[in-house]
Amino acid sequence: MERLVIIGGGFAGLNLVKRIDKDKYRVMLIDRNNFHCFPPLFYQIASCGLASANICFPLRREFVKHRNVTYHMGHVKGIDLNARTVTTSYETLEYDRLVIAAGSTNNYFGMDGLYENTFGIKTVAEACHTRDEILDRLERGALCKDPLRRKELLSFLVVGGGPSGVEIAGALGEMKKYILPKEYPEIEPDDMRITLVEGTDRLLGAMRPKSSSKALAYLKELMVDVRLGTSLKEYKDKYALFADGTREYWETLIWTAGVKGEPMPGLPEEYVGRGGRIIVDRYNRVGGRDDLMAIGDIACMTSEDYPKGHPQMAQPAIQQARNLARNLNEGRFCHEFSYHDKGSMATVGKNRAVADLPGHSFSGFVAWVAWMAIHLMSLLGMRNKTTVLLNWTWNYFTYSSSLRLLLRPTKYPLRRHWGD
Repeated sequence: MERLVIIGGGFAGLNLVKRIDKDKYRVMLIDRNNFHCFPPLFYQIASCGLASANICFPLRREFVKHRNVTYHMGHVKGIDLNARTVTTSYETLEYDRLVIAAGSTNNYFGMDGLYENTFGIKTVAEACHTRDEILDRLERGALCKDPLRRKELLSFLVVGGGPSGVEIAGALGEMKKYILPKEYPEIEPDDMRITLVEGTDRLLGAMRPKSSSKALAYLKELMVDVRLGTSLKEYKDKYALFADGTREYWETLIWTAGVKGEPMPGLPEEYVGRGGRIIVDRYNRVGGRDDLMAIGDIACMTSEDYPKGHPQMAQPAIQQARNLARNLNEGRFCHEFSYHDKGSMATVGKNRAVADLPGHSFSGFVAWVAWMAIHLMSLLGMRNKTTVLLNWTWNYFTYSSSLRLLLRPTKYPLRRHWGD
């Protein structure tokens, strides 16, 4: 029985586990978190729409249904291709075949200080941290007697006009329009400034122009200021410097502008391409090797239709995992990967969403319901599906959430090993 090590328990890694032949492979999955999560809904954690537990599912519980599959917690510290070993924070695993499905992380494009000074929604931990900071600003703003300082505290800048940026900006706009008047009477809605900046000439660049225009209109309805053709050059001491030389104060900057492949220590540089993604062939093999593969966001497979690689979204990751499992189960690489684009969607708030399906685009309430249905079906666990549906139903009719809780972590005792 061959030893198959998979790095990453996201869409790609988990779907590979589900499809691989457990009689042929003994599977060991490595992930720094002991749960699978659902990134498309991270923005709802950051905006208090859902609790983190609602969109996460324990990997060990999922693996109970699969024979010869084990979970190993840890950060990858090194890959030795000659010895065929993967070293993590806590152990060294030997493998016969290695699949890297580690996903992506924030890309700050070489700008110093952004990692330390900006907030993100790329992981569950980041989304929870961002939620706490948003609530902190609202509570401090409610107490502040200085009108100028209050406006500074309640200034939110979202960088990046992709789906994540549009969705978190829309969620903040809903808080400004519907939550502040009810729950924060000390704050005038105009005191809260929400601005989204995008470096290109339209939002949702991967979607059709019609959907981009509709998303822009929705954001304006929610009192979000959108600046197109605006690029951030620096963010230091709460001041943002833009490409046109403008310098403005922003208390909270939420970064959604770009992603890159998760770094893999020990992987030869010639295997890594643009944006930190691992270069693969049409079978998802790395360097033509049968014992090393990469799938999902971290994999860069170029083709005539996708000269820069497939979009870093759930569907390419899932389809690549299924195709790779098919090849591995047959014991030979004979099925080339071909991506079937099922369309894309983005939501801007209640009753406000845009959808691009093959040959057709639509928006509004129907797109919003379709967005909810697809995301609900994709969640793991019936309990999560039920809880999320109840939360969405309650919030739809009341615009009220019991999740606006400011949960500051304790400092001691120190747990340095968690950061290994």
